[in-house]
Amino acid sequence: MDTDEKTTPPRLSTARSRELGEELRRIRHRARLSSAVVAESLGWSLGKLSKLETGTRSTSPWEIATLIGRCAADKAIRDRIMTIAHEPDTGTFTRPHAGHPDTLTALTLHERTAATITTYEPLTVPALAQTRTYARALIGGEDLADARIARQEVLRPDGGPTTVFYIHETALRLVVGDRAVMRDQLLHLTLLAGQPNVTAHVIPLTAPAHPALFHHTTLLTFEPPTRPLAYSENGTTTVFHDNLAEVEHCRRRMRELHARTLPAAQSREVIAHWADAYDKRTR
Repeated sequence: MDTDEKTTPPRLSTARSRELGEELRRIRHRARLSSAVVAESLGWSLGKLSKLETGTRSTSPWEIATLIGRCAADKAIRDRIMTIAHEPDTGTFTRPHAGHPDTLTALTLHERTAATITTYEPLTVPALAQTRTYARALIGGEDLADARIARQEVLRPDGGPTTVFYIHETALRLVVGDRAVMRDQLLHLTLLAGQPNVTAHVIPLTAPAHPALFHHTTLLTFEPPTRPLAYSENGTTTVFHDNLAEVEHCRRRMRELHARTLPAAQSREVIAHWADAYDKRTR
């Protein structure tokens, strides 16, 4: 066992430390190296490597660089990981994504492990509820649409996170693609909201205005002791927060949104109404 393993107690992971750990785990897997082989070659204990990959242990950027070198990661991956390793862990961090956040490690990792997901996106159906044709019309490209659909695997009815979608009625009326795309999207949303772990709430056009209506907001919660994670994206960058003040700010936004929604049953009726309207116009 490493000497420092005897004196370094486990720590509560953060969103950034888990992201870093997941990046390191992925490069080891891409290199097809077992944790035992990597740990032995670096003179580390298995516990040290395991804690690093799960975000419950810190280490120096120099040791991280050594691990990256052992896994023979390319320069682009090496630079990205070392940027994360040198960041101060303040409870807030940003990740650029060129308009499409669907492959961000911090996003997909935490959606996969969340106990609950509550999300709102102005003007559009939330990404986790989009059909492939809707996503393709909205963001362009088969690969981008595939990445978005891959994220939705977390919404399985048998054990997926309890998920709440807040959807402004404008998103039901705004045509993305064409009317057939919208019909299929709203039918999909109706079926999705029928799952026991998924609820869709519509915010009607008559709802009073509030700043919360104009900003993308998502809140993820996890099994204790992991802290909640809030994030928002502006088209080119996603901002993640797991500090308590920002998470509470996100909770307040969600309460403001919920106060403006229709009940779940009435929301399903509104969604079904618009699906029927688009169906009639495509005949």
